[in-house]
Amino acid sequence: MSSLSLDQLATFVEVIELGSFSAAADRLNISQPAVSLQVRQLEKRLGVLLIERIGRKATPTAAGTELLAHAGRINREVSGALDAMARYTTETIGRVRLGTGATACIYLLPPLLRSLRQGFPSLDITVSTGNTADMVKAVEDNVLDIALVTMPASGRMLEIKSILRDEFVAVAPAGVVMPPQLTAAELVKNPLILFEPSGNTRRIIDRWFEQSGVTLQPVMSLGNVEAIKELVRAGLGWAILPAMAVREPEQRRAFTVRPLIPNLHRELALIIRQDKTVTRGLRALIAAITESGTRRQI
Repeated sequence: MSSLSLDQLATFVEVIELGSFSAAADRLNISQPAVSLQVRQLEKRLGVLLIERIGRKATPTAAGTELLAHAGRINREVSGALDAMARYTTETIGRVRLGTGATACIYLLPPLLRSLRQGFPSLDITVSTGNTADMVKAVEDNVLDIALVTMPASGRMLEIKSILRDEFVAVAPAGVVMPPQLTAAELVKNPLILFEPSGNTRRIIDRWFEQSGVTLQPVMSLGNVEAIKELVRAGLGWAILPAMAVREPEQRRAFTVRPLIPNLHRELALIIRQDKTVTRGLRALIAAITESGTRRQI
């Protein structure tokens, strides 16, 4: 008897997960006829019908549902075997695709990735930036292996682990006289430069103003924390920024920084698919991010 084709099995899983042959073809970057052919070949090999169409949705038969459970275990075993064999080669131990927001990418990741590179010189880590919604979709679509996002985030297939509580602070140009703590009412007396409205960080800030009964009218909204800092440094307004963006002494020299009252913070969390195979490289990245978050809480 011929062995099972891992490619055919993976294609079958994609069709069931997405509920569509065409969607599976898009994700796998092959034609829809090629997807259909792989599923038919798998069904012929097993001698059972695996997929049936109900309306426009592809759903598993009873046999297909049982095969799905085996497919998950097979994938984990194969990935584990490949990961184990990588220890005996001089080749790369794999690639990890990480997604995160721009602020964490600038202020949290560089020392962490530098340390990982020293410990795992053959590990290839690619980093993409975007807002939480984009990162969640990319992880769900398996375009990213893991993402560090601003909560809230949710997904039926996701495992979510809180990593870091990051306080927000008020930031003004250096030399500006500010109260020891800033309320929403005091802040809106000044021109405010904030994050763009589409991201979770801005939504958190908007709710803080709403809860204080203050109408918010920023003079500018930008998606890049460094751009906001440059405009504040130039004296064009004040800002509310994650504390990590002005944590280091050299970052604070150009600014006056004050805490907010009541306290305002955001929660950063790691998201990963529940069925994701955690390779050695991915495991090392998760451990490094978790440790970095723990250190910053102390």
